[in-house]
Amino acid sequence: MSRLTLFAIPLALLTVGASRAQVPVSYTKPAQASENSSAGSSAMTPRQLAEMQGDIMIARKEYASAIGAYAKVLEVDPKSAQVLNKVGVAFQQLGDLNRAERFYKKAVHADKNFSSAINNYGTVEYEKKHFGKAITLYKKALEYHSEMATLYSNLGYAYFGNKEYPQAMNTFAQALAIDPGIFERKGTGGSVIQQRTASDPGLFYFFVAKTYAQHGDAERAAHYLKMARDDGYNNFLSAQTDVAFARVIKDPRVQEVLQTPPSYAAPVKKQDPN
Repeated sequence: MSRLTLFAIPLALLTVGASRAQVPVSYTKPAQASENSSAGSSAMTPRQLAEMQGDIMIARKEYASAIGAYAKVLEVDPKSAQVLNKVGVAFQQLGDLNRAERFYKKAVHADKNFSSAINNYGTVEYEKKHFGKAITLYKKALEYHSEMATLYSNLGYAYFGNKEYPQAMNTFAQALAIDPGIFERKGTGGSVIQQRTASDPGLFYFFVAKTYAQHGDAERAAHYLKMARDDGYNNFLSAQTDVAFARVIKDPRVQEVLQTPPSYAAPVKKQDPN
């Protein structure tokens, strides 16, 4: 049985000109414990205490301290896939992709079915713009955990980065079938996030709008179509004849977006009556 715990996922917080889609790096969810709670701690082994301390540091975003705590665990349990994966997460959050990759590989070597580590290794390859490698890794993670919308969205982003747009559309559709709000979920405590850059945010938003339109979600389709328009996607009016928008094209919210000129458009000059 695969072990994959993904925390909340902001997936489409993109800015004009330099789109940055946030993609989760997952790790095994720590046991419920607080720093001030001593109940049951006396029964913990030194290894368990060290791992709990590392989890607390991760939650506090004190990644260097977390690595130090996890190092104590690895001294006695060097093949713990969960802890190796957590160390990779900490290094990735510190911007050290090479060490993060090394620990993700160790985690996968320790447990070849560990979807979290495979997914996280994929995010490193994505950040390095090795989109083909990222696609391979996300597909492998899906073999062990096929019901996670996040994995499909990660794969869709990788296809998009590789300019394989039909595959990206199909994969985004699979993600939405599992979780209709996958592109809008906001982060909660404990999420570890990797930033990614998209070269064409307007086109990306248009694809998201198309995906929602195909599912008949007019509200979200209109929202992302507006974002595509406002982010400079000049071909957003193609939605009027695109069959993907057929289910929502008559919705007033979609029509409002299509009939409103973008803010960057040149103002229409008024005719001089004389």
